[in-house]
Amino acid sequence: MKLKELERPAVQVWSPASQYPVYLATGTSAQQLDASFSTNGTLEIFEVDFRDPSMDLKQKGVLSASSRFHKLIWGSFDNGLLESSGVIAGGGDNGMLTLYNVTHILSSGKEPVIAQRQKHTGAVRALDFNHFQDNLLASGASNSEIFIWDLNNLSVPMTPGCKSQQPLEDVKALSWNRQVQHILSSAHPSGKAVVWDLRKNEPIIKVSDHSSRMHCSGLAWHPDIATQLVLCSEDDRLPVIQLWDLRFASSPLKVLESHSRGILSVSWSQADAELLLSSSKDNQILCWNLGNSEVVYKLPTQSSWCLDVQWCPRNPPVFSAASFDGWISLYSVMGRSWEIQHMVQADKISSSFSKGQPLPPLQVPEHVAQASLIPPLKKPPKWIRRPAGVSFAFGGKLVTFGLSSTPSQKLPQPCPRLVFISQVITESEFLMRSLELQEALGSGNLMKYCQNKSQQALLPCEKMLWQFLKVTLEQDSRMKFLKLLGYNKDELLEKVTTWLKRDLGPAESPQPKKDNFNSNRQQVFCSQASKHTTEDASASSAFFDELVPQNMTPWEIPITEDTDGLLSQALLLGELSSAVELCLKEERFADAIILAQAGGTDLLKRTQECYLAKTQTKISSLLSCVVQKNWKDLVCSCSLKNWREALALLLTYSGPEKFPELCDMLGTRMEQEGGRALTSEATLCYVCSGNVEQLVECWAKGHQASSPMALQDLIEKVMVLNRSLELQQAPNGISPGPTTTYRITQYANLLAAQGSLATAMSFLPNDCAQPPVQQLRDRLFHAQGSAVLGQQSPPFPFPWVVVGATTRFKETSSYRLGSQPSHQVPSPSSRPTDTFQPSLVMPLTPSYHIPCQSSRMKTISDYRTPEPQAIQPLPLGPGVRPGPQNSWKNVPTPQGNLQRKKLPEVFMPLAPITAPVRSLIPEPQRVLPSQTPISSVNHAPPGAPGELSLQQRQQPPPKMIERKALPPEHQSLKTSFEALLQHCSLSATDLKTKRKLDEAAQRLEGLYEKLCEGTLSPHVLAGLHEVARCVDARSFEQGLAVHAQVVGYSSFSEVSSFMPILKAVLTIAHKLQG
Repeated sequence: MKLKELERPAVQVWSPASQYPVYLATGTSAQQLDASFSTNGTLEIFEVDFRDPSMDLKQKGVLSASSRFHKLIWGSFDNGLLESSGVIAGGGDNGMLTLYNVTHILSSGKEPVIAQRQKHTGAVRALDFNHFQDNLLASGASNSEIFIWDLNNLSVPMTPGCKSQQPLEDVKALSWNRQVQHILSSAHPSGKAVVWDLRKNEPIIKVSDHSSRMHCSGLAWHPDIATQLVLCSEDDRLPVIQLWDLRFASSPLKVLESHSRGILSVSWSQADAELLLSSSKDNQILCWNLGNSEVVYKLPTQSSWCLDVQWCPRNPPVFSAASFDGWISLYSVMGRSWEIQHMVQADKISSSFSKGQPLPPLQVPEHVAQASLIPPLKKPPKWIRRPAGVSFAFGGKLVTFGLSSTPSQKLPQPCPRLVFISQVITESEFLMRSLELQEALGSGNLMKYCQNKSQQALLPCEKMLWQFLKVTLEQDSRMKFLKLLGYNKDELLEKVTTWLKRDLGPAESPQPKKDNFNSNRQQVFCSQASKHTTEDASASSAFFDELVPQNMTPWEIPITEDTDGLLSQALLLGELSSAVELCLKEERFADAIILAQAGGTDLLKRTQECYLAKTQTKISSLLSCVVQKNWKDLVCSCSLKNWREALALLLTYSGPEKFPELCDMLGTRMEQEGGRALTSEATLCYVCSGNVEQLVECWAKGHQASSPMALQDLIEKVMVLNRSLELQQAPNGISPGPTTTYRITQYANLLAAQGSLATAMSFLPNDCAQPPVQQLRDRLFHAQGSAVLGQQSPPFPFPWVVVGATTRFKETSSYRLGSQPSHQVPSPSSRPTDTFQPSLVMPLTPSYHIPCQSSRMKTISDYRTPEPQAIQPLPLGPGVRPGPQNSWKNVPTPQGNLQRKKLPEVFMPLAPITAPVRSLIPEPQRVLPSQTPISSVNHAPPGAPGELSLQQRQQPPPKMIERKALPPEHQSLKTSFEALLQHCSLSATDLKTKRKLDEAAQRLEGLYEKLCEGTLSPHVLAGLHEVARCVDARSFEQGLAVHAQVVGYSSFSEVSSFMPILKAVLTIAHKLQG
């Protein structure tokens, strides 16, 4: 992708990697002339700001030069200055070497020229700064002259060795070694490279090609390996790049041959030693992967030669290219569509002509609208590779990797990198308490566990809750709940006895015999009264005879008109209801209740209600609840200050059926009306009722769910209460509610994050069908690895998905039922049968088993659930045999049903069906003596069955043609395109369109053959899959656009057999859709 551009006929150089912002320096090229034929030289410095979306570079400094430049180099030499931007060295004609202070050029202040030296003979074409000592500069010119300059003392340069090499020639390139500071190499037009050792001041090795056709135009040292370098040749007869290793200098290690004409420059990436840029006279810029000698990036062909390419030292994916047409362009090898830049430029033009109104959309011809796609690097570059990384994994695992302490040049290639997996535990107390709970649940000694928890509790409400939980595990829990609430029967009897003794007078105390007599008499009266309800009238008469003493005075029945007289008359007439009303009116409540007992249950109930309504005391409401057993009103209307008393009443009087509901109602009211103070107390009500779900919801209102210790407290209570319910109600377990399940899952996740996988799995409910629980169980099971060997794997927790199937097949299932599948006979294959093994997604129910020899015939429909009705293959009629197998290319394959039936070991293909199936038993075929040859079947209408003669029926079966299997990764292409053809066939009405679709079905077979043979390029395959996705989404217009892009950047011979017909089908589908 082009990032920036600059119109300058100049040589270029980047600022060093340590320099920020990034600069690009340009000097007027000595080898180029502009339209004015000016010979003036200029040195300019531009800031490269990639945040600016424009294509222009910002000029930051300019300086007129005395001569033009053959070469520029930018070094980091600072001359002791703190704020220095380095030094630029320029090589010009007539042996002129000029040094410039970059800081002075940018500031336009002091004199920027540091020094000028004219020691060389001829043009100075080679310059390089030492990478270890930035004050050392190497320069090369004609007559094999090489000088080493010390910027601290420019008076006398050093010469490495003598000019004994004959004949003398130009120095085309110089390069300091990247690993050894005293090694320098030079390249010469004769194809020779000389390596100099400056400690010995002599050449140590000379590298040259034996073909004598190598004409060196550039060289570069390997960034990491000290003994390797590359040479490039500008000779059109040998346009190659040679990789040499000085340890084996007899021949090059690798030769890169993709340029068609001479190579002008090379640049080795310092960020990734496997990437090498090259520019050539064939107007191409290539990026090589030296690991496999492959071109991994290619710019579109330029309009002229590119004389120099350079990587940006600071921004690894960016490089610059200076061409002979006077342009310097900046590119990125990460790739992008040029169409975006064209759109930006079109928007700028549109904004100038819009006049406030948007312009109509531009209709660009199709051949012009093809986007210029520049694919990115085929190889991921090293600069985007993480040098170190850390990531937390499931189960509390910490996965880390980092740089090795061994230097990179000593590591083997590729370098193995160690990955460390550590167990991280951040909640030690949480794990310890979880282990204690697990042991208590496993041993069944929960009573002691609750006792310890109660003793360790600091808050009274927490202590009371654990005491209640302990009681749930015991027998006769209601009486023990009452004791915990502060109500004990034994203590109450003692208090009542003490109270009664305090009210007795002192004169009454010494009469024990009379008390005993009265007590005995009262017992006799009660016993006789109980008999009165079950015996007849004679028994009652005997009872009164025995009861009345013989010496008592006879009593009179009042008959007056006062209250007693009216009451006597009502009793005499048996009007007990009237008698009760008279007593209530006179507030003779005792008499009213006694009479009501004799009048039946209804009268007694009305009397009690009337008494309670007229009597208002401190305990009247309590008496009303006890007598009427209206516990719901008690729960709803009592003061929440007396929640303990209300709970005690429920424990004492309510039945087992209503008790849990009433306790839940009381707890809910305490939560809603009692505020935060009673919310924690409401948990006691839920413990009594055994409502785990309400207990969890109540807990969540007053605690932080993110705290592991708070969640541990909750799970401890939930587990104990669940165990008590299992013991008392359901031995098989209680199914948790959604809130409880969520908290248990959260708890199990916390345990798993601490590495306690087995414990986490044990807490998950066994019979819970909620997806989060099932998914976590499956994950925990497989994360334990060998620890669960021999155990049954949990069911797969995710929905089964049929890979490659689309809803389009369901819409056409009715059409499939009316067509017969076409059978193809594969030959026995020696390929392994596991060519397609989905690792994660498997079918719900396999429709049938396919034998080993027919594994090549698997299609997408083989991995779908079977249709409700399957058409069985028609049996062959007498005297009918199938046609030859080589006719499958000429006869269109029915596009309806893609399923394949199970093939027998000896399989005879069936005749195609051309009419709707009317009967499963075919009519007998007539045998004609003058039957046409087998080959004539091809001339019959498509799909018509052929009739064979007796001689032909006696012939052996034709030899079956072996057809390669369609790779599983490309099966979706065939599925999508066949379904598209079928959809268009059903929707088309004119005969011409139907014929075109029949032709498309045959032409696409050529595409499927190419897919089987694997001859299509990755670019074409990617485009075909993108077209198939557009077809599946019914976006045919987008599919045509993708089709145009693929055709524009593909070889005509590669795609001409199927791309035109595919475009025709897409066009037909687009018209039918509109």
